[in-house]
Amino acid sequence: MATPHNLFMFRSTTSETLWGFDADSGGEHLPEKFGPWTGIGVMRADQAPPRGSSRPSIESGIAANGDQLWRKKKA
Repeated sequence: MATPHNLFMFRSTTSETLWGFDADSGGEHLPEKFGPWTGIGVMRADQAPPRGSSRPSIESGIAANGDQLWRKKKA
C-alpha cells in the first residue's frame, strides 16, 4: 500500500468552475489549456478532501493522469 502524501489544490484562471489536484506543488501536471493555474492550498496526508471528494479517487486520478480535475457547480 502506498504511503499517503500531500496533494496540492489549484483553481483554473480560465474557468471559474474548474479546480484541480496535483501531487506536484507547482501544478506541473495540470492541463495547460485551462491555465494558468492558481495554487489555493494543500491537503496534508492526514486531511480529508474538500466537498465530499474521495481521497482514493483523487489519488487514482493522479496516478492515471498526473492530475485530478473537478467542476464546482455555480451557486
